[in-house]
Amino acid sequence: MRNSSPGKTSGTKSVSKSSKAGLQFPVGRIARYLKNGRYAERVGAGAPVYLAAVLEYLAAEVLELAGNAARDNKKTRIVPRHIQLAVRNDEELSKLLAGVTIAEGGVLPNIQSVLLPKKSAKAE
Repeated sequence: MRNSSPGKTSGTKSVSKSSKAGLQFPVGRIARYLKNGRYAERVGAGAPVYLAAVLEYLAAEVLELAGNAARDNKKTRIVPRHIQLAVRNDEELSKLLAGVTIAEGGVLPNIQSVLLPKKSAKAE
């Protein structure tokens, strides 16, 4: 028996923590960052899984909204402008990322109502 590590038979393929949790984001790497970052003396086994799931959800949400913004502008590629429009038009994401500047994102189009032309009374 070449592979004499406990709980593992020789010839079994390793399964990542991310695939066990059904996630795309790297659970092992997030666990390492939590440990090396010295945020706490100890890090529970479920903490990196939960954090990876939350980050994956946020990324999916932003990507979906940015994809919709790109499609609205008849584009097939998401650029920073689409991410900016997606984040700033969503109330919760805008509040979460209030202090974040997105490079090359531009600003939201906004014209004050007093500057718009007056409505004419021809409809009567």
